[in-house]
Amino acid sequence: PQGIGSPSVYHAVIVIFLEFFAWGLLTAPTLVVLHETFPKHTFLMNGLIQGVKGLLSFLSAPLIGALSDVWGRKSFLLLTVFFTCAPIPLMKISPWWYFAVISVSGVFAVTFSVVFAYVADITQEHERSMAYGLVSATFAASLVTSPAIGAYLGRVYGDSLVVVLATAIALLDICFILVAVPESLPEKMRPASWGAPISWEQADPFASLKKVGQDSIVLLICITVFLSYLPEAGQYSSFFLYLRQIMGFSSESVAAFIAVLGILSIIAQTIVLSLLMRSIGNKNTILLGLGFQILQLAWYGFGSEPWMMWAAGAVAAMSSITFPAVSALVSRTADADQQGVVQGMITGIRGLCNGLGPALYGFIFYIFHVELNELPMPESPAGGGVVTQYHLQQNSIIPGPPFLFGACSVLLALLVALFIPEHTNLNLRSSNWKKHCGSHGHPHSPQAPGEAKEPLLQDTNV
Repeated sequence: PQGIGSPSVYHAVIVIFLEFFAWGLLTAPTLVVLHETFPKHTFLMNGLIQGVKGLLSFLSAPLIGALSDVWGRKSFLLLTVFFTCAPIPLMKISPWWYFAVISVSGVFAVTFSVVFAYVADITQEHERSMAYGLVSATFAASLVTSPAIGAYLGRVYGDSLVVVLATAIALLDICFILVAVPESLPEKMRPASWGAPISWEQADPFASLKKVGQDSIVLLICITVFLSYLPEAGQYSSFFLYLRQIMGFSSESVAAFIAVLGILSIIAQTIVLSLLMRSIGNKNTILLGLGFQILQLAWYGFGSEPWMMWAAGAVAAMSSITFPAVSALVSRTADADQQGVVQGMITGIRGLCNGLGPALYGFIFYIFHVELNELPMPESPAGGGVVTQYHLQQNSIIPGPPFLFGACSVLLALLVALFIPEHTNLNLRSSNWKKHCGSHGHPHSPQAPGEAKEPLLQDTNV
């Protein structure tokens, strides 16, 4: 097979690290270009761009996954990385085209799905969780380090150098896939005909969501995930712009905030999560995580000082324990042969939220007239900028309306989660699951269970 050596998890890890390191470098320049390109309705346009990208990713992910079962993983790794990174050089060439291509690139912004399928091809089932954890940790490492490096280089040498460097790293990633990554899907796993095996059921993005209402416990879990992840997805899309332009954070401060939040989240999702799961149980861990998320969003919504953002960020790290605790509860609730089905429902709901959340946040910013029209340009002295921004904040009782809306949404999620039972009788539910879900298997999807258990961080969160 083409590539260097035999397929390994390290090939996938390098692909993920290079792609998101390139995008992480552009965190600070993107916030500046976004404000300069859309000075009238910055938050609204940001929400629409990220929302279109998220919805396209949600719609295309099952089709690309099914096609990769037929044509192999390497070609789709190349395709997804190329189109995901295609907007990068356009930032300095044409900002309008840059944001337009970002929106359209959502069709191929599913590198994680292909990477998890690649990992599933080459690992045994008992090794898979460790391999997925390594991929997620690599993603987090790139996100923790690259924004700070990009902000420093932009301040010293200018944003043009940052764009050139990010483009070079993206090209390096593409060359690495072409030259070094071997194909992971054996020829014997592929069907004889390329066109025949793809059915609408495999490509239907709503296929997993249609099964949600067939079990009351899974329905409660899915409603909880939707109500809690919808504001989280919206927050990811707009929060760094909010810090930069409304709260008066410098590019370096935003990068430091990302790094600190990333490190605290990693600690919370490993050490703290394991301690809580052993001491207070699965359901109570979910409720605690939702409680932290309500506090964090309310703090963001009413906070008007930079130190409040830092304090709320520490709480946000603790709220990141919710989703892994939900995934663990789901895995205990479902039978062994239905793990992929129920985890796929959760992943599908999160994918839908990645499209709806950013658009919702942008619209709420717009209807509450949280705009940047009177703000000075980023080149002005930091002191003057902060005074003007705080003066604007004093005119509003709620500085961040979408975050307060998000807190109300998570409060509803908390109330729903109270009705989720801690323990269920798996034997009674076995026949129910098989009756509803047994006919939905895909003949050419060996990676489905692994692909469904997608880790916390997704492409569209960046």
